[in-house]
Amino acid sequence: MTTTNTAGPLAGIKVLELGTLIAGPFCARMLGEFGAEVIKIESPDGGDPIRKWRVLKDGTSLWWSVQSRNKKSLTLNMKHARGRAIARQLALEADIIIENYRPGVLEKWDLGYEQLKAINPATIMVRLSGFGQTGPMKDLPGFGAIGESMGGLRYVSGHADRPPVRVGVSIGDSVAALHGAIGAMMALRHRDATGGKLQGEGQMVDVALYESVFNLMESLVPEFDHAGVVRERTGGALPGIVPSNTYTTRDGENIVIAGNGDAIFKRLMLAMGRIDLAGDPQLERNDGRVQRTQEIDDAIQAWCDTQDIDSALAVLKAADVPAGKIYSVRDMMVDPQFLARGMFEQHQFADGTPVKLPAISPKLSATPGHTKWLGPALGEHNDEILQSLGYSAADIAAMKEDGAL
Repeated sequence: MTTTNTAGPLAGIKVLELGTLIAGPFCARMLGEFGAEVIKIESPDGGDPIRKWRVLKDGTSLWWSVQSRNKKSLTLNMKHARGRAIARQLALEADIIIENYRPGVLEKWDLGYEQLKAINPATIMVRLSGFGQTGPMKDLPGFGAIGESMGGLRYVSGHADRPPVRVGVSIGDSVAALHGAIGAMMALRHRDATGGKLQGEGQMVDVALYESVFNLMESLVPEFDHAGVVRERTGGALPGIVPSNTYTTRDGENIVIAGNGDAIFKRLMLAMGRIDLAGDPQLERNDGRVQRTQEIDDAIQAWCDTQDIDSALAVLKAADVPAGKIYSVRDMMVDPQFLARGMFEQHQFADGTPVKLPAISPKLSATPGHTKWLGPALGEHNDEILQSLGYSAADIAAMKEDGAL
């Protein structure tokens, strides 16, 4: 019988988050969701800008409640020597430091990787930036949109006869964050295997946004290098694999149909009543179907024109053809699969207002992640953290008066 550990697999691991907005904070968020103590340093002057992004409740972003759940907020004025000294103290005690400033900023604050490593060789620092810590572009400001463009994702997104489009979320930042979290776990494993927190070997995890996106680009490089093929935009279709595309049903819903397996294609055509295409020898294999892509797509769209979304999905399910409606969040919130998997968590804001958050992924059977609290108020944990470092109430009051907090 499986039992679960509610403390999380990263219980006892201390993470210091130095950064704002998406890439660094999302990386730290994942570690905090699985039990790490995450101390987020914020500017006393408003904190992380994401607090004011998109839809707000009482002046604070709803996104904040997700992006900073389980984190402790400590306000430090990094322009103040006392503020930097506290940050350095926390960095030297942390198991993992996550930062997404421009390269060189931490070095000016005496918080660079080499500076910390000289005192604590077990230091693990995850550095997320637009272009990495080296190279001719390292000092340029990096944003997710630039990483998506340079890494190749934007070039292949959209329709061939129109300019490239963006994915509707900050995918470049988020993909970089995932690379950062994976790198942090690898570095932690190596540190522990070489002596642990006090004597083990730390390292820097250098994550560039454009490289994280580039890492998703499948066979792009060998296809160009070996065959001179540049993958282009193909709209909703999966290039070179037929049929796999997005179609529109009679009631205006969008449906993805993946009938690209040889046996699946035949079942799809029979379900549509297209016996002629099901029995066409040229269409038995993918290479033959690729030559008649438009004809096949037109036939599928013509069938979808006669179907509502529910009837189309029912027919395709009966025929064992992979298909799915393209979901909006409204669809997700009532979908039986989402609900059966517990993909929404019910919480409350401080004033008692109920709110649902996305549940934590991935799902671990023995040590699952948990939401302990929503994104904190600015400086909510100042006293707790500073007292744990040995500062008295009088010290804290003096630092606040002096502008360090």
